[in-house]
Amino acid sequence: MRIETGHLGKNTQRLTYPIGQSNQTFKTAIDLNACSGILILMDNTAQHPIRQVSNPPNPWHSHAMEYLGPPPKTQLELYEDHSRSILTRNDSPDVPFTFSVNPYRGCYHGCSYCYARNGHSYLDFGTGTDFDRKILYKPEAAALLRKAFDKPSWQGDQVVFSGVTDCYQPIEASLEKTRECLMVCREYRNPVGIITRSALIERDIPILQDLASIGACSVVLSIPFDDPQHARAIEPHAPTPARRFRTIERLHEAGIPVGVNVAPIIPGLNDQAIPTILKKAREAGASHAGMILLRLPGQVHDVFLARLKHAFPDRAARVMNQLALCRGGQKNDSRFGHRMRGSGPRWEIIKTMYETWTQRLGYGDSPATPSPSPFRRPGPEQITLF
Repeated sequence: MRIETGHLGKNTQRLTYPIGQSNQTFKTAIDLNACSGILILMDNTAQHPIRQVSNPPNPWHSHAMEYLGPPPKTQLELYEDHSRSILTRNDSPDVPFTFSVNPYRGCYHGCSYCYARNGHSYLDFGTGTDFDRKILYKPEAAALLRKAFDKPSWQGDQVVFSGVTDCYQPIEASLEKTRECLMVCREYRNPVGIITRSALIERDIPILQDLASIGACSVVLSIPFDDPQHARAIEPHAPTPARRFRTIERLHEAGIPVGVNVAPIIPGLNDQAIPTILKKAREAGASHAGMILLRLPGQVHDVFLARLKHAFPDRAARVMNQLALCRGGQKNDSRFGHRMRGSGPRWEIIKTMYETWTQRLGYGDSPATPSPSPFRRPGPEQITLF
């Protein structure tokens, strides 16, 4: 392992881990299997191939890089993010929550459709493999959250984890920034919502159970595919669909309200799997469901299209045409109130199928945030609450 000064600021450290290199520090720091049966990181001997560096040109740069030979292999790089706050306030009418917590920026899962990719370009990175392998983490995340909760203006609103990138991506197994933040939420009895694709959440079931006991916790598993090969092609380093269904089952058995998000819907690729996903999730214990149409803002379009053409060369054009039919002839619609859903006859077919199956399977509404909030700042009289 080598430690270098990164270019995000003079107080930023970059930790570079060459994937596949025989390095004991690398394996100790990253390859911790904190939850049985979960592959934390891959190397040259692992199941998935190592990808080569590939990024669309950064729109904020005055130049573009082109390799004269084969691009280098990707490597995991960790950057410390010394942001002065941890809570993000959302003002979009499309998002059903106001505050989110994001301990990480960038995501090892590598989902080609992730709308958060564009944010990496503001950090002087690329939106392709840089987003997948140049991960920022907030070392003081828990302290920043505690500071926010201690402000007199804080009223105990629900905070949602993974409003941007997955808070349970593989690096969380060793850094535990999400876990530390959840422990602060438990201490303050602050309501929590979690959106994830990862089975690593099972590690924190005891904390989530404590929060659920006062109605202050709900979880959603995102499962856009039932076919494991399709999932591996589009979201290459996320757990398999079967593993995510198992996570729903374990959360349900632990008494934690859990739902499923069939997202994103990619017309012509996974919309036919909606009934199967809803059925398997319901059998596993999901009580509520949601769906979101594929969004391709900015350079996300380029990353997704490249992955789609590579994995499904015979279907790529049809998929993009089907998406345009759901977007009024466009590949993306960034308007508030429109960006999460489609319009037109093609979208109505998808919407009707989804609504028919959610009703048939008995899905209910998402759990309501408790009112009044159970939020309490810790004091001597509350030490024994949990």
